Amino acid sequence: MTGVGYRQLWAADPGGWRAAGAAWAGLTGPVQQRVDGLGATAGRLRGGWSGAAATAADTRLGGLRDELTSVTPALIEADQVLAELAGRLTVAKARLAEAVRLAEAAGLVVDRTGAVRADPSRVAPTERAGVAAAGATAALRDALDRAGAADRLAADRLDELARAAGSGWASPPPPGRPGPGDSPTLVRAWWSGLTPAQRRWLVVREPALVGRLDGVPVAARDQANRLLLGSRRAELLAERRRLLARVPPGPVASVRLRAVAARLAGLDALVERLTASGEPRAYLLGLDPAGEGRVVVALGDPDQADRVLTYVPGTGSGLDDAPGELGRAARVLDRCAALAPGERSSAVLWLDYDAPDFLHEAASGRQARDAGPTLHRFQEGLRASHEGPPARQTVLGHSYGSLVVGVAAREHGLAADALMFVGSPGVAAGHASELGVPPGQVWASRAPDDVIRLARPADEFGRQALLGAAPLAAVLGWPDRTGHELWFGHDPADSGFGGRVFPSGRGGHSGYWDPGNPALDGMARIVLGR
Repeated sequence: MTGVGYRQLWAADPGGWRAAGAAWAGLTGPVQQRVDGLGATAGRLRGGWSGAAATAADTRLGGLRDELTSVTPALIEADQVLAELAGRLTVAKARLAEAVRLAEAAGLVVDRTGAVRADPSRVAPTERAGVAAAGATAALRDALDRAGAADRLAADRLDELARAAGSGWASPPPPGRPGPGDSPTLVRAWWSGLTPAQRRWLVVREPALVGRLDGVPVAARDQANRLLLGSRRAELLAERRRLLARVPPGPVASVRLRAVAARLAGLDALVERLTASGEPRAYLLGLDPAGEGRVVVALGDPDQADRVLTYVPGTGSGLDDAPGELGRAARVLDRCAALAPGERSSAVLWLDYDAPDFLHEAASGRQARDAGPTLHRFQEGLRASHEGPPARQTVLGHSYGSLVVGVAAREHGLAADALMFVGSPGVAAGHASELGVPPGQVWASRAPDDVIRLARPADEFGRQALLGAAPLAAVLGWPDRTGHELWFGHDPADSGFGGRVFPSGRGGHSGYWDPGNPALDGMARIVLGR
């Protein structure tokens, strides 16, 4: 279509487009079964057939497997396109409804063609009504323009996929890959220079590379990482088999078995969310089951959003509880949608660091220092891959995660327009001005019953222990302690820190996301820039 009309937008069903996308993505399972079946057939043939004909058959079966495998990213991309269309239509419909509401409040009516005029049965036309009519007409046009742009974008991307079905899904790219030290901006330039077929070849043949490259568009990273889900789960199953092979397993092996079982359960719950057809669509930007497990998941495409939140959790976080942490990000996003239905927001769970497991580990700044460069690069990647005008980027750290954010901002710089700290033990800074974001955009909150307020050295022994275990304290110079000094420096929720404080109700250390807690509303408003 060249444009979307008033009646078309009213009648549009975003949920239907979202379900259609999920149906395309659902075909990846049957395709993989066919791929596996061809592999099994080839294996049986090799065991009992030799000669030129056998070699030719094996080559043909391998080619068929490659062709089928290359279809999978296209199926995922169809889901992404239709989910993105659904999201854009949802925003356009919200803007349309608001424009109609404003028109009716001014005594105007909107007819079936979308024309705004005075309602003679309610008020006589006035100069004020004329101004309101002009404003409502402009708002309606904005909603229709947004819907039309969404329709054209989706049609163009689906047309490209349809052409690829005839010309070939994938083709090898030129040699050369980004180096480990290349900036996300250079990575994005490299990716932009490839054809769609070359990009799909890389997604299929080198998913581990594409999936982790900051600067590659979120959609491509999601496709690559979804292709790796089966192998990541296989790694955990293999680890469990190795532990079970120990007879008797012993207490250490038993603990590890429980940990592996917890990571498997977390991964399965995460896959369930990734394959759900609900709104918003989830994008898998990173997954590593080793250790406690690392994962990066976005709700909604950050490359297309007006507002992007990156949430960094704290102590005890890992693959086992990633679905729960993702739920916290989702609650902020839901509140953003309620406050600003006409804007597009995305929330990212960033758990790409080795979070402390126990309190004695959380007393050290080592893991926060190790995570700083990675978080810095990830935020730069979001800037590099974003489409259109830059999004407002906010980074939220909870508990030890606030130290990770503070260290990254202070020592490396963060591509962020605002920082938020909740339940913080300190952020390795003495003042908000050290964190490198615009003035007035460092925010903090602490519940009145959050035990983190007790996280401070109580005596000289504690001070010496801190200096030995956490060199960050030495960097800070550890000023004379006051009632506002926490384990890792000045309390960011203290007015003397130089940031801005938003309120929280009672809920302990993890209740900031509870329904009805004013902290949840505050987090959403900060993400929106309100």
